[in-house]
Amino acid sequence: MRKAFPAIRPYKTHHIAVTEPHLLYVEESGNPEGIPVLFVHGGPGGGAKATDRCFFDPDKYRIVLFDQRGAGQSTPHACLEDNHTAALIEDIETIRKRLQIDRWVIFGGSWGSTLGLVYAETYPELVLGLILRGIFLCRDEDIHWFYQQGASHVFPDYWQQYVQVIPESERGDMLSAYYSRLTGENEIERMAAAKAWSTWEGRCATLHSNEALVDHFANPHVAMAMARIEAHFFINQAFLEPDQITKNAHRLKDIPGTIVHGRYDMVCPVNQAFSLSEAWPQARLKIIADAGHSSGEPGITDALIVATESLAHQLNSGADH
Repeated sequence: MRKAFPAIRPYKTHHIAVTEPHLLYVEESGNPEGIPVLFVHGGPGGGAKATDRCFFDPDKYRIVLFDQRGAGQSTPHACLEDNHTAALIEDIETIRKRLQIDRWVIFGGSWGSTLGLVYAETYPELVLGLILRGIFLCRDEDIHWFYQQGASHVFPDYWQQYVQVIPESERGDMLSAYYSRLTGENEIERMAAAKAWSTWEGRCATLHSNEALVDHFANPHVAMAMARIEAHFFINQAFLEPDQITKNAHRLKDIPGTIVHGRYDMVCPVNQAFSLSEAWPQARLKIIADAGHSSGEPGITDALIVATESLAHQLNSGADH
């Protein structure tokens, strides 16, 4: 089973101004002459981590990580102003042009798969390949499953702690109840809601409990951005049309694609990967038998690295002819 590549440091970092007030953190690592690949983080609002560089052979890939609006090291932190899907797609284009990249591989998981798919459907001619994990189609039923009824039946103990910050009278619409608190003026209420929202996600993300991951999600800086930005996007249907991703999947037919999904993913159930696969039959679908949602689970890490290695071989072989 393949393990992540050793930790590396960026060789260059950028702070790229997009529409006010946003300033994006962008970094490059690996081989400056390698295959360009953009890592698209989850959430929205999750931010990129140092370990995200380690899915790619640093000798073969020019690895670009960035923090989306309001996330990670981008500023202003947890900012919702002018923060929506179309803006994030154009941010990706701004980064590509700034780094003078003609075409690149898009690699993303969870919300990163959503954004990666929308980008590829918007600019298919710019995408060398797609490697996607934990598919999130952002349909109403997908959001309802995790934030209202679905995962609550699998994790009733965790759910009990998730709902405790919301009065019983408001629990019929948990997303709206959380959104009002996460965007309210009461700082203590806002912080309590952010921690409960983000901890719920961290606890449900792996097949076997992972306290280090839960601690990361519960970190106040991470939790505030993730909870606020996720609630903002999801109360607005992720700023997408109904079934937009599957309806436009025909635009992906000429892009090499791999879909990796854990059988026991409780954040984004595997039916979403099947729906995408049916709409995009040219992609390879790999269901991991003993995994949940997290890219750090061994079977998922293995499948993702096999995919990056296979795509590098395919693209380099094509370049040789």
